[in-house]
Amino acid sequence: MAMKKEKFLPVQIDKEKCSGHMECMRICPSEAIRVRNGKAYILEEKCIGCGECIKVCPEGAITPLTGSFSDFSQFKYTIAVPSPSLYGQFHHDIEPPVLLEALKRIGFDDAQDVAGACEAVTIAIQELLSEYRGPLPLIGAFCPAVVRLIQFKYPDLAELLIPIDSPMEIAAREAKRRVVEEKGLKEEEIGAIYITPCPAKMTAIFESPRKEKSYLDGVISIADLYNSLLSAITEISKEGMTKEKKWDCGIGLSWAIMGGQTQALEAEYALAVGGMPDVVKIFEDIESGKLRDIQYVECHSCHQGCVSGSLTVDNPYVARSKIIRLMEKYGKSFCNKVEEVKELYKKGYFKLFEELPLMPLQPLDTDISKAIAKMRQKEQILEGLPKINCGACGAPNCRALAEDVVLGRAKITDCVFQAHLELRHLASRIMELADRYSRSPVKE
Repeated sequence: MAMKKEKFLPVQIDKEKCSGHMECMRICPSEAIRVRNGKAYILEEKCIGCGECIKVCPEGAITPLTGSFSDFSQFKYTIAVPSPSLYGQFHHDIEPPVLLEALKRIGFDDAQDVAGACEAVTIAIQELLSEYRGPLPLIGAFCPAVVRLIQFKYPDLAELLIPIDSPMEIAAREAKRRVVEEKGLKEEEIGAIYITPCPAKMTAIFESPRKEKSYLDGVISIADLYNSLLSAITEISKEGMTKEKKWDCGIGLSWAIMGGQTQALEAEYALAVGGMPDVVKIFEDIESGKLRDIQYVECHSCHQGCVSGSLTVDNPYVARSKIIRLMEKYGKSFCNKVEEVKELYKKGYFKLFEELPLMPLQPLDTDISKAIAKMRQKEQILEGLPKINCGACGAPNCRALAEDVVLGRAKITDCVFQAHLELRHLASRIMELADRYSRSPVKE
């Protein structure tokens, strides 16, 4: 088993803004959020960084730990590495080269397209599937929230994660290599900044679960750059930008939407799934051996893929439509030389060599006998709870509350039904004492 790396929490809760509305607790797919004393907090060991809580918080109290331009001032040269989902945030007539130029206009020294790397990784996956003879299905490892879910909840599936690096890492590696050659800079002087649609990507960068370190040095959210990019696009449109070279990486744009990877792969036995509840169902089917005839499973924590990430701007269905239109316009053939990519694959250029470090949830106690006793106590507490999973106690369900009580994070009376029983018992006791007192002879 690989060594566990230091855990990075990609979101934070502002206690001053939080009003304890519980929407975040109810939507969290990994049951990582609790609400106590009118404030939400995150159980760090359970958070997968999907960002669903950011979408639903009515007070805007939950924010991602993304960066800003000032955070990257230590670099002599900065490269924007935009997620393909960025292209779906603007009008479909705004061509990718215009957006890459706009990124340079707003402060980056350079911009590296990721769609081309997506196409290269697609070819690498095709090569892997053609020669692979191990257990199936292989699982796409390109959504960090899905990878983290496997790390702590489905460790038996870790061996099925595809051992190929992500397009954002491939793009950052190539961009730094190019700048080193062209500008004569040292790699450590170059900052590759990912323009991200969700906070989960930060875990892949700052934890680098299957590699020593990431080629990316930070992230800025799409939402934070949107208005600046819009202004830059307007300027470019007025100037009438002339294309320096033809852009034809339309196949790679498919990675921005759910089902895009499998469509680009043209794999005979593949399926795509979006949204954590459905991902969990698929994982349970894989564990029970129901999907052994499937070669590849494309997984997204967001229902529509990266275009529906919590740090995007446009309606995800509209953004998906824009990506599809761009794919139809540019996605006629691979922009990479296929045989060259295949040679790189054979040389191990795309391969991840490290094992996935597992992060299983901690037992109820480090002492095995105490852990067993606490497990029994948890089941006994659960038996006394109503099992309607209303969430009024500040935990997502009755089982989670029972565990919280055993671990000292909550009281049994946090359950409104248990509190009601306690009040009835107390009221009954008070009435009994009052009746006894009224029957006692009064001494003169």
